[in-house]
Amino acid sequence: MAYDNPIPGFDTYNTNNLRLWRALPSKEFDLDAYSSANFTEAVEQRRKAEDLSAVLYPNDATYQGKELRLRQQYFFVSASLQDLLREFIKRPNYKWSEMPEKVSVQMNDTHPTITVAEMMRLLVDVQRVGWEEAWELTKKCCNYTNHTVMPEALEKWPVEMMERILPRHVQIIGEINRRWINELLEMYGDGPMIEKLSIFEEGDEKKIRMGNLAIVGSNKVNGVAALHTEIIKKETFPEYYKWACDKGEPDKIVNMTNGVTQRRWIHCANPVLSAIFTKYLGSQKWLTDMTLLKGMLKHKEDPKLHAEWMEMKQGCKARLAAWLKEVMDLDIDQDALIDIQIKRIHEYKRQLMNCLYVIHRYQTLKRMSPAERAKTQKRVVLIGGKAASAYVNAKIIIKLINNVSKVVNNDPETSPYLKFAFVPNYRVSAAQMLIPASDISEHISTAGTEASGTSNMKFVMNGGLIIGTMDGANIEIREEGGEDTMFIFGCLEHEVPGIAAKSKQGHYPVDGRLQAVFQAIRNGDFSKGEPDAHQEFCSILDRLCNTTAAGTWDGDRYLVIHDFPSFCDAQARVDTMYNDKATWCTLSIQAACSMAKFSTDRTMKEYAEVIWGVKPAPRPLPSGADKSAASK
Repeated sequence: MAYDNPIPGFDTYNTNNLRLWRALPSKEFDLDAYSSANFTEAVEQRRKAEDLSAVLYPNDATYQGKELRLRQQYFFVSASLQDLLREFIKRPNYKWSEMPEKVSVQMNDTHPTITVAEMMRLLVDVQRVGWEEAWELTKKCCNYTNHTVMPEALEKWPVEMMERILPRHVQIIGEINRRWINELLEMYGDGPMIEKLSIFEEGDEKKIRMGNLAIVGSNKVNGVAALHTEIIKKETFPEYYKWACDKGEPDKIVNMTNGVTQRRWIHCANPVLSAIFTKYLGSQKWLTDMTLLKGMLKHKEDPKLHAEWMEMKQGCKARLAAWLKEVMDLDIDQDALIDIQIKRIHEYKRQLMNCLYVIHRYQTLKRMSPAERAKTQKRVVLIGGKAASAYVNAKIIIKLINNVSKVVNNDPETSPYLKFAFVPNYRVSAAQMLIPASDISEHISTAGTEASGTSNMKFVMNGGLIIGTMDGANIEIREEGGEDTMFIFGCLEHEVPGIAAKSKQGHYPVDGRLQAVFQAIRNGDFSKGEPDAHQEFCSILDRLCNTTAAGTWDGDRYLVIHDFPSFCDAQARVDTMYNDKATWCTLSIQAACSMAKFSTDRTMKEYAEVIWGVKPAPRPLPSGADKSAASK
């Protein structure tokens, strides 16, 4: 069943439709089974149908969970494609050759890439289009966005499972692969290229590589930040990029840097900042053209703007303080530096390193005299985000954060100078409280692992500065805002292989400050008398300290130990800079007003021009309507 949700545009008569799907049984209730006292069987079909759309991305740690996830993906894809083709076919005198002009399907990561096989099934089996024509239509209509280089995002389905659930699709994928391999054999002969580019992965368990299916069946493949797109070319799909270049089509892989909307993340989340922009620029036109914010830069050192800007920040902090008290019963000092990391909990995003730094900061405060503590920069560190249900290590990291916060926040000697908390149930409404109040935000993934990130954009739009690595969109944000607006640390992407190689040779030193942190954890200082938690915390440290295996899953996979010293140094630079309020405020204004590139307006315009081939189509206005809205 389709559920339509109108999505109105901002200051325009245009409204889009978001169509969502709910699975329902073809037979709601089996009266015969009920009459035979088989009450469970009577509603079994309804239960099975509801499983499909009850929870998005079900836990896939078990075989049954994997199967449900595959069924769910196919359900959403098939419903959407059947609806899309129905809309196309009902046009008078439609021609299949016109379909690429009217239809564009954007596959986000590999979760919906069964689209390629399902589109072929619908065209060939249902609409009776010839294979060659159907394949050309599919390739012209489908595009694939790779959103992350993490292996879990490049799905591989067991052929055995696919044959049982979607046998016709396995046949179609097999034929796509046969023709694709023949093309490759003509170009390269038999060799490594064939194995790498085949849609099927051989081995003890034969699998279908959905990433390969996506790139073979797409018109364009794109990354979501400049560095990420280069990694796709060099590391994720290098053989495909070579094939595209050899075919004279190097632009098959393109970059589409992510964006966020200033309408929500400034205008709704931070109305006082929105009012400041409108006041100084003379209109609200910046809400639909963020390049106008550059006009604020001439005021960035104006004491009058500084006063308004700092008042805005203080108001956001007061609002956050009230919210934290209500939601978590957490009291914070509104004059403290607010340091926030909110994003999906994953080891590559290194919430663990942030937590380890908090322990180090706590230990430093404990060693100080009361007079020395009084001179330190007060800080509130907040971490929020959700972990995949089967991601055990992420859950352990959340547990460690919560345990550390209990120790830090209840220590009367240090709590006036350091507060630490895990914000529960992170969501958009929570983000709208947290983001405007931040002074600094943490975007600290290991170089080469973060595709883009978008919370970094939201924070900077609200005048927050960044402590981060040269990864994802951090690089482009720094280019736009200026080097001084970001506190950079850590290794660079091209340095990672060398670090791993030195580790294998036994050169992977652990900084003394981090050794002290590890020792405190091993001593049970943050275990709160919970033996299971203590064992889990120590297991993570044991793996990190396998210093001959850094950069691998057997050791410090994401180079926490390597980057920790420079992370501490960057944090010290933050404290020093924050004491110079005038300079900090200038940089805050400069960063926020340099974010036009990271508006979804720019992102969507580039997708439309480069990938979809779509031009603006102003809708006819109602009679008597304001004509200025026609072009919006």
